[in-house]
Order: sequence, then C-alpha cells, then structure tokens
Amino acid sequence: QVQLVEAGGGLVQAGGSLRLSCAASRRTFSFSVYTMGWFRQAPGKEREFVAAISWKDAMTYYTDSVKGRFTISRDNAKNTVFLQMNSLKPEDTAVYYCARYSNALTSGSYQARDFGSWGQGTQVTVSS
Repeated sequence: QVQLVEAGGGLVQAGGSLRLSCAASRRTFSFSVYTMGWFRQAPGKEREFVAAISWKDAMTYYTDSVKGRFTISRDNAKNTVFLQMNSLKPEDTAVYYCARYSNALTSGSYQARDFGSWGQGTQVTVSS
C-alpha cells in the first residue's frame, strides 16, 4: 500500500509563504520512477491540479493561477516532494493533497484521474 504523508500546512497572511512536503514510505514503491503532483480542494469546489513534477528530468508543470508563485521540487534520495508557495493569496486557501501517478515511468496528463495514490491532505489557510 502506497503511503504519502503531507506536512507543512497552516495559517498565513496574504503575501506570506509556506512550504509543503510529502514523504513517501521507502517500503511502498520506487519513488524516483513516478511522476508526483499536488492538488487542492477548497470548500464546495472540485479538486484541482496545482503542480506536477515528472519522473524523468524533473520537468515541472503548473496550473496558470500559481505560475511564478509556487515551485514544485523533489528529492529522490529522501523520497520526498515539496511545494514552495510564495505570495500566497486568500484564494489559495484549500486542503492540499500530494499524489502519485498511477503508472511508473509515465507523465503527460495531469488530471486527478491520472493519479492513483493520495495523501491525507494538509490544510492551507491564507487570511486577507
């Protein structure tokens, strides 16, 4: 069973920063061969794609609303993916989920249905 554990959420004022982390259990899968992503879900809204980082060459992809403010990165030696969030806005308030692509050695589509394993989520609240 894949285990993904997010951390780093919290309450921050608009314009502030947070760094989310997602640690994968070494015993559950080969982290380096999977594309990893971050999604978020605000109250009353559907889960939406935020960012992804591919297994190959660590190519990064972002939804338009976070480009230039968020940075996704990964440390394969530590089985961890990060989301650095700067210049936070109240509309970034949501539960943030880490996710693993369903299939190894694959990337290219970043819909929620492409990711087969999810963490429990971490709350990010941005006050105005």
